[in-house]
Amino acid sequence: MALTNIFDIAGSALGAQALRLNTTASNLANADSVTGDPDEVYRAREPIFAAILDRYGTGEPAGGVDVRGIVERDRPATMEFRPDHPLANEAGYVYRPNVDSIEEMANMISASRSFEANVEVMNTSKQMLLRTLSLGE
Repeated sequence: MALTNIFDIAGSALGAQALRLNTTASNLANADSVTGDPDEVYRAREPIFAAILDRYGTGEPAGGVDVRGIVERDRPATMEFRPDHPLANEAGYVYRPNVDSIEEMANMISASRSFEANVEVMNTSKQMLLRTLSLGE
C-alpha cells in the first residue's frame, strides 16, 4: 500500500460526506412542502455507503467509501386535515413529507464533522509526507 493511498481514502470519504450533506439539505428544503396526493409527496432520502476493502475484486488492498445509492425512507407521509388549503384533496387532507427536521439537523452536523475530520486527515498526511521528504536534505 502506497503512502499516498491515504489521499484516495480520505478523498472518497470527502465525496461521500458531501453527498450526505447535499441529501440532507434537499430533505430540509422540502420539509415544509405539501401536496394533496400521497403518491406525489416528497420522501426523505438518504445515501447508502459501503467500505471498499479491495480494489475491484482483485484482492489488491484498498480502502475508502463507496456510494451504493440513495434510497427513500420508508416512513409514511403525514396526513393533515386542512380543507382551506388550495392543494387539499376532495376530503380536505394535505400530505406532508416524512422529513424529521431535528434528525436532519443532527445528520448535517455529523456529516459536517466527518467532512472536517477527513480534511484534517489529508492535511496531516501532507505535512507528514513533506517532513519525510525533508529528512533526506
